Amino acid sequence: MKCPNCGYHESKVTDSRPVNDNTSIRRRRECLSCQRRFTTYEVIDTVQIIVVKKNGQKEFFDRRKLQSGLMKACQKRPVDTEALAAEIETDLQNSLRAEITAQEIGEIVMEKLRRLDGVSYVRFASVYREFKDVDTFMDELSLLRSELEDKDNNKGE
Repeated sequence: MKCPNCGYHESKVTDSRPVNDNTSIRRRRECLSCQRRFTTYEVIDTVQIIVVKKNGQKEFFDRRKLQSGLMKACQKRPVDTEALAAEIETDLQNSLRAEITAQEIGEIVMEKLRRLDGVSYVRFASVYREFKDVDTFMDELSLLRSELEDKDNNKGE
């Protein structure tokens, strides 16, 4: 690390500690040439995910938008929307894809909600899939019910 005082390229770390909820590290360093101390911060360099919307427009992934949608779907339900949004963002980061469609994100959200809470899933699906009438809504409920019954039947075996 280059010393900000004399420009020497070598220093030693005298102290390290996590900051910002363990998302970065603060390091106290001492220049090996002039012995002056300085502070550096080390953060994870993440790839900014680009979301391709239905109309082809592109925008940066915004966790707050995801969390807002989850909060609406999970209102008064036992779902930790903050943790779920963080989990989905981590999954997207770990996919190492620079671009992802809004549709793919919606499918990921629905799959996770389907496993966590049926009511939240149906709420999210009704907006995401743009249910046009009661029949479409009932079809989705029937599908969810049959999945739950299959799951319960497999537990008993």
